[in-house]
Amino acid sequence: MKFAVITPAIITGSFAERVRFIGYLFFIGIFCLFVYAPLCHMVWHPNGLIGSYFGVLDFAGGTVVHISAGMASLAGALFLGKRNKPHHEPSNITYVLLGTGMLWFGWFGFNAGSSFGANGTAAIAFATTTISSATAMMTWVLFDRIQGRKISALQACIGAVVGLVVITPAAGYITVPESFFFGAVGAIVSNLAMNAKFLKKIDDTLDVFACHGIGGIMGMILTAIFAGKEGSSLLHGGIGVFASHMVVLIGVCVFSFGMGYLIFFVLNKFVTLRVREEYEEVGLDISQHGESI
Repeated sequence: MKFAVITPAIITGSFAERVRFIGYLFFIGIFCLFVYAPLCHMVWHPNGLIGSYFGVLDFAGGTVVHISAGMASLAGALFLGKRNKPHHEPSNITYVLLGTGMLWFGWFGFNAGSSFGANGTAAIAFATTTISSATAMMTWVLFDRIQGRKISALQACIGAVVGLVVITPAAGYITVPESFFFGAVGAIVSNLAMNAKFLKKIDDTLDVFACHGIGGIMGMILTAIFAGKEGSSLLHGGIGVFASHMVVLIGVCVFSFGMGYLIFFVLNKFVTLRVREEYEEVGLDISQHGESI
């Protein structure tokens, strides 16, 4: 249920500053019923289609949470269109750092907790989670510098979150040294996606697709390559399982994007999703909730 809560919350970042609150409330319920719940069952139920039949590994929600949220966020950004003023400056970097630290700590519950006990698997998941995130954070800012961009605390936080996303499906299945590779590769690919010109044309407010969508996809691919169970990954004799992961990856991406766009389209027929221009101008804190910082 906690995973179900966080999935639509992640999607919020893609259409922030232009969606009506009542419309978003309806979206949360519909998305959880028709996208999250089926994926959750297919991946984690003992007889689930994705986990049991295809043998796809997802330790703590890389497919169920991050790929589904990332693809649905892309659908939302495309459907709602650009903000009137797409460019914005962070209002409080200190809060971003505080939030990232809280998220990082909470992710130990997300990943290590998926072992369902205080055991060796939980310890491995705990270690791989923090190593991947730290590696991704450092890789992200160094890659930014190589690309001619300045090193900043905000970008370091983005890198840390990407590292958490990438390691999620593999946290309990790989070794600590392998988690360095997960963080580094995930950070570079997501960084390239976030700064790609064709994606910049889409107003994804908080780059949810580039960070969670692409990060989740990279996590699933790397899990299919490195997961330590015998016969469960490419490096452990599981060529067929690797192929199954790739087939399911495409299927989940199409399903999540298609269902996400369909939900936005149908819901908009009954509840107008985008705020009026004048409400967007004054900001959603005031126009939707009558309060401000």
